[in-house]
Amino acid sequence: MRSVALPAFLRFAVRRVAEMAATLLVASFVVFGAMYLAPGSPASFLLSGRSASPEALAAINARYHLDDPFAERYLRWLGDVVQGDFGRSLTYRTDVSRLLADRLPTTLLLITMALAVVVIVGLVLGKVAAVRGGRTDATVLVATALAVGTPSFVAAVLLQGLFAVRLGWFPSGGAGDGFLDMVWHLTLPAIALALYLIGMLARVTRAAMLEALDSEHVTVARSRGVPERQVIRRHVLRNSLGTVLTTGGLIVSTLLVCTVLVETAFSIGGIGQLLELATTTKDFPTVQAVSLIIVALFMAVNLIVDLLLPLVDPRITLGTRGATA
Repeated sequence: MRSVALPAFLRFAVRRVAEMAATLLVASFVVFGAMYLAPGSPASFLLSGRSASPEALAAINARYHLDDPFAERYLRWLGDVVQGDFGRSLTYRTDVSRLLADRLPTTLLLITMALAVVVIVGLVLGKVAAVRGGRTDATVLVATALAVGTPSFVAAVLLQGLFAVRLGWFPSGGAGDGFLDMVWHLTLPAIALALYLIGMLARVTRAAMLEALDSEHVTVARSRGVPERQVIRRHVLRNSLGTVLTTGGLIVSTLLVCTVLVETAFSIGGIGQLLELATTTKDFPTVQAVSLIIVALFMAVNLIVDLLLPLVDPRITLGTRGATA
């Protein structure tokens, strides 16, 4: 890991955090405004198609401030969100914050498990393919092609049918109770979520290492008699970290999106399934809250990647991805 001048790094970090805050503010406006782009008025969704007297309709508009100007409604909502108040779910008749508190840990554990599988298996396959070559390389390419070509939802159905229904090794659904039970319940969903991304990371790692193996400094190190293991560890892997880390940010972002499909397939009950159910039932406060959290997590991951890149790859300059110093 390279050393970076602390003042320059701090300035870069502060600038990136400010950019993230500004982007999140714009995203919050889009998330809130999307409710009013849907066909029909918010009051019609609250009534669920039932007829209402003018007095009842006026009461609904007053309760949810639907008669207030759009900017005023947005600022009121944003102020509540900053304080951790996402409103009240129209479907579950409870605070959205409570729903998120109950379901978010399950989704975060699922994503963490899937990410661990992706990183371990993907890096190993990519390294083995690049270093050994020949039949091993060809086998890894075929296997990763199959993995990349299998959507997460299809993988979930196949794994569920084989290992849960036919063999009975894992539960077919639910999130479990207690940490170990949750890990057992989330094993199949994590593998289903990770399968496509394993193929992606393995191929990126292989390509980055092959490029590093052909570089001049690797040739020089070998000519000086440096053991091959040290060449791979110190020169090849190190110069591949930037590309792998950038792909890692994309992987985490993809996990955030694909978890909706996998959680629905396994009836896990995380925020992914919550988003799917809230969208179906037009539960706008819940949709807004979950969407905003997913956007925030997505931007946080990209921020972390941007901060780590200059530290792990000497070719990356502060504020760029891929620019050479």
